[in-house]
Amino acid sequence: QVQLVESGGGLVQAGGSLRLSCAATGLIFSKYNMGWFRQAPGKERDFVAAISSSGASTYYADSVKGRFTISRDNAANTVYLQINSLKPEDTAVYYCAARYYRIGNYYSLRVSDYNYWGQGTQVTVSS
Repeated sequence: QVQLVESGGGLVQAGGSLRLSCAATGLIFSKYNMGWFRQAPGKERDFVAAISSSGASTYYADSVKGRFTISRDNAANTVYLQINSLKPEDTAVYYCAARYYRIGNYYSLRVSDYNYWGQGTQVTVSS
């Protein structure tokens, strides 16, 4: 049974930082490209960042470039999202997702292209 468990969310002031983690079990982590998405209240789930199975390649949404950094530790079966210079508009539930590495490109902006999802972690940024 595959499980992705996010952690590290919370309430933070604008300009602050958070580091989100996503621990994976039940799959061969090194064979999955990983992504982070976020969903604000009343909005669709949007792509944030992705990282290839080896960690060699990363891709970001334009809205987060320069502030967010995705990384992974395959030995620990964990993917991270470092979020700096937080803005109120970053407030959302953040989800990690896994996409089998042999399917297409290492990143996809589409929710439907990912095989497994975590339950999400809430990030709230106060102004």
